[in-house]
Parts: sequence; C-alpha cells; structure tokens
Amino acid sequence: MHDQARIQDETVGGYLDRLAARLPAPGGGAAAALHAAQGAALLGMVARYTTGEKYAAQAEAVARITAESDELRGAALDLAAADAAAFTAVTDAYALPRGDDGEKAARSAAIAAALAGAARPPADVIGVARRIIALAEELLPIGNPNVASDVAAAAEAARAAAATARVNVEINLAGVKSPATRAALTAATSDVDPLAARATALTSAVRQSLAR
Repeated sequence: MHDQARIQDETVGGYLDRLAARLPAPGGGAAAALHAAQGAALLGMVARYTTGEKYAAQAEAVARITAESDELRGAALDLAAADAAAFTAVTDAYALPRGDDGEKAARSAAIAAALAGAARPPADVIGVARRIIALAEELLPIGNPNVASDVAAAAEAARAAAATARVNVEINLAGVKSPATRAALTAATSDVDPLAARATALTSAVRQSLAR
C-alpha cells in the first residue's frame, strides 16, 4: 500500500505504467481523483494569471479561488490514496477464510463493510468535482481571458472526475448491506448529470468567446 499512498510523488510515466498493469490498484477510482486534481490545478493556474493592477477589483475573489483550488488539489490527491487503500481492504476481505458458517458470516460482513468503504472515496471525489465546477463558474467571468480555455479544461476534467467516480460508487453499491449507507452513497451521485451540464455550459461559453 505504501507505494500507492503517494501517487503525487510518482512520475507521470510511472503512474501510467501501474495503471496499465495487471494490478488491483490504481484503477478507475484513482483516475477519477486525478482528473479532479488536474481540474483544480488548472483553476489555480488561471487564478494566478489573474493578478496585478488590471485585476485589482477581483483580487479578493481571485485570492480565495486560488487558495480553494489548491486545497481541492490536495484533497483530490489524498482521495487517490484513500481509494487505493479502500480497494486493498476489499481484496483482503474477499481473501478471508470461509471454512464454516461463522467464518462465512464474518467474511460476508467484512466484504460488505469494505465495499461501503470503497464507495466513499469516489463519492467524495464527486464532491470535489462539484466545488471545482462552482469555482470555474465564478472564475470564468473575472479571469484573465488569455487563459479562458484552461477554465474550460478544468470544467471538463471535473466532469470526467464526477462521471468516473459515479461508476466507481455504483459498482460497490450492490454489496453494501446498510440501507442508510446505500441511500447516502446514492445521494452523493445524484447531481452528476447536472454537473456535466454545467461543465458543458462553461465550455460552450469559452468556445463562443474564442469564436468572436
């Protein structure tokens, strides 16, 4: 697990090699989190290009967006590590003995708990994506127009993060026994389609501005 806990310390090539390998992790959950991290990083870059006397009136908002995008980038990277750890817990639960009824019951309970845990990091990634899109909507009208395309790129990265994370929540739901946990995880995915529509609107606005 240690080599998966610090994806941010890997080279891009090294991470992609592991993603392509026949290994249980990293997988789609980590990919979703890294989509979100890239979206947050892009917003941070646009905000840092929106400084100086020309943007003095927006300085307070831009400073807040810069700080929040940095926070979201870190949160997304932490979720990539959490996803790897949660998936390891699932594989460990499936490996438990099942020689008698007691062991079978314990194994079943451990699997259900592990699957619920595995659904939580991607559910939280959707929350990060939601905040990225909201920041992109705030930044686009006030940001440096020379890097407006990067706001669209951030929105599209957040869209990919949310859609990918939703699938990773849903694949674990079937094994979650607690109705309350199932309901909470389902609720976490409920606005992915509206988030995608908001990302589309942001990209459309940028493209229209570039066509003028």
